[in-house]
Amino acid sequence: MAPVAAYVIPAREYALVFGTAVVVTFVLTGLVRLLAVRVGAVTPIRDRDVHSLPIPRMGGVAVYLGFAGAVLMALQLPALSAAFRASSEIVGVLVAGAVICLVGVLDDRFDLDAVAKLAGQILAAGVLVLFGVQWQSLWLPDSDTGGQVVFLDQTQGVVLTILLTVILTNAMNFIDGLDGLLAGVAAISALALFVFSTRQLFLSGNDTYASQPPLMAAALVGACIGFLPHNFWPARIFMGDSGAMFIGLAMAAATVSANGRLDTSTFGPRSTIALLAPLVVALAVVFIPVLDFLMAVIRRTKEGRHPFSADKQHLHHRMLAIGHTQRQAVLVFYLWAAILAGGAVSLAFLTTDRGIVIAVVAMVVLLIAAAGLSVWPRIRARRVQRRSPGADSPPERIAA
Repeated sequence: MAPVAAYVIPAREYALVFGTAVVVTFVLTGLVRLLAVRVGAVTPIRDRDVHSLPIPRMGGVAVYLGFAGAVLMALQLPALSAAFRASSEIVGVLVAGAVICLVGVLDDRFDLDAVAKLAGQILAAGVLVLFGVQWQSLWLPDSDTGGQVVFLDQTQGVVLTILLTVILTNAMNFIDGLDGLLAGVAAISALALFVFSTRQLFLSGNDTYASQPPLMAAALVGACIGFLPHNFWPARIFMGDSGAMFIGLAMAAATVSANGRLDTSTFGPRSTIALLAPLVVALAVVFIPVLDFLMAVIRRTKEGRHPFSADKQHLHHRMLAIGHTQRQAVLVFYLWAAILAGGAVSLAFLTTDRGIVIAVVAMVVLLIAAAGLSVWPRIRARRVQRRSPGADSPPERIAA
């Protein structure tokens, strides 16, 4: 009997999808910038902003078109075209992405209220569900068997899918505070999902269902990288809600799609952590801004001001205040995202307890190093002050 050949990942086709997304997004971003200026989708100068000139937004339109162009191009490829024949999930992502991107464009131009944006997010998540993107099962630890898979009924799967989509769309929107921050963090997060889902595809050998998550992830990574040259400091265009909400929806769809194809006998308890790497990254990056926002509400309330009034004490203002430049602050965020994503996805490749312990220890060490790098400008400033002659010295000498 002839041995069964191992499944070969269509690396060239994924590379072509990635490259197409990069080129299409990069080219279209310049055109979208001109369109944004013409229709008046421009970010005004506010006291709390870090930019000093009006910047066009609505760049998410180029991100969506780059993603859609790369995914549709895959329909013509020999291996990846099987993903379209297996189910309608990818088509659902394109339709839901168009819906959420349209809502974002309206917000970029007319500043929709929070209720209208939430309704649009729920509508787009509902479109995903209608096209078959739905969370199906969860792995839960068990003291007797070591763990078991719990299958969700339709109502539970719909609620969980919509909830995850709304969380990620708002999380991605919330961290879009510095030039290039969202595009870079989203690219790192999508790359983590691509690595995990291709590992899953290789082990399963199923080039139909299991090939959909890495296809979505490859297109999203390319779209974010293609947009980044226009958006990195100094930004010529902002992604806007159209891009932030679409990226969150695409990440949610790829995560849910990968969950439905999990081989629990292969990944075991590590599958849940590795699969949720994008969500872990997003929530970890969002945690500090959310905490900072809550502290701002408390601070403003104590001062007798409106809790949602603007000020210059948010996270990115604090990062700049301790001595980071905009580029440095964004690169620090990239480092945090890469450590968290790499640590989570590495669990899918480790098979021994010793390897997992080593990976966790390495991740902790890297996180400590990243924390030190985050506050290094303030530490350096204090060291300079301690070395100065004292309080009686001229301010110019202390500053030097």
